[in-house]
Amino acid sequence: MPRPGPVALVNAILARVIPVHQIMPKALAAVLRGAPLTPDKVAFAWRTTVGPAVGRVTTIELKGRILHVQAKDAAWRREVERSAGVICTRLRPLLGDDVVRGLDVTVA
Repeated sequence: MPRPGPVALVNAILARVIPVHQIMPKALAAVLRGAPLTPDKVAFAWRTTVGPAVGRVTTIELKGRILHVQAKDAAWRREVERSAGVICTRLRPLLGDDVVRGLDVTVA
C-alpha cells in the first residue's frame, strides 16, 4: 500500500483540528463563570457581549439583578433596548443564568 503524500497528511491533520473561534467562547465563558462577581467582571462581559462601538457609548452598573445601562444619547438607548433580549442571552453564559434578569436603559 503506498504511503500518503504530504498534502494528504496535512489534510488529515487539519481535519482533526478544532478552530480557535469554536473553543475560545466556551473557554472564556467557563473562566468568567468561575470568577467572583465584580464590577470589572460585569464590565468585561458587557464589552464582550455588545462589542466596542456600543461599549464606548454606554456605561453600566449592576444593581441587584438589573443591569442599568446609560447610553450616550437617545439613538444608542433605542439600539440597546432593541437588542436587550439578545444581550441578556449572551450575558448569561459569561455571568451565570440568574445574574442579569433585565436591562434598564437610560440616556446619560
